[in-house]
Amino acid sequence: MKERPILFTGPMVRAILDGSKTQTRRIAKEFAGRDDLDGILKRFPNQNGCPHGQPGDRLWVRESYRFTDVFDADSPARVGDRCIDAGYSKPWAPVQYDADGARRDWRHTGTPPHSRDPQPGKGRPSIHMPRWASRILLEIVLVRVERLQDISETDVRAEGVEPHEVGQFALHGLSAGERAELHRQAAVGPYSGLWDRINGAGSWDANPWVWVVEFKRVIP
Repeated sequence: MKERPILFTGPMVRAILDGSKTQTRRIAKEFAGRDDLDGILKRFPNQNGCPHGQPGDRLWVRESYRFTDVFDADSPARVGDRCIDAGYSKPWAPVQYDADGARRDWRHTGTPPHSRDPQPGKGRPSIHMPRWASRILLEIVLVRVERLQDISETDVRAEGVEPHEVGQFALHGLSAGERAELHRQAAVGPYSGLWDRINGAGSWDANPWVWVVEFKRVIP
């Protein structure tokens, strides 16, 4: 079993925490320009070699965060080192998570007496989160490759995105297949917008190959 870091935005972190997000899609750069992959995947849908891991591997989540303000002049690595220098057996520091404001070990790290409560420090981007500050651990349960735009309504929900409502009037007179496609389009709309916000304008229309990583949260 291997562990790897993975980045998520604030809304996606909240969706993981409330249990609505159990999938993530990441661009499969190694398959760019491989138009012949469609036929291969029909015969071999489950691909090995995913850079994010294989079933049984784990992903620790990096998200936007902050320490208390006494650490504002320190890099994340130095924060952990300071705690070791202070006599602790492993790196730690008070952490506040920007996605929901939750706090872990939110207490003073200096010598008492203290004149005020611990105060939040400067915001830090997710890419700089050290392993010991991460609060979310995921276990991969399934990996596959597909075109981005092949996402289904069910998978949109598993991505933590709520589809648009489809009124009964819009469904009137449609066949079962047409109704299913209308529901899928109502789901794809919000998801495609989210994808473009994260990956850049036009990235949905490019319809790249993506790694689909299904996971479950590991609760200590």
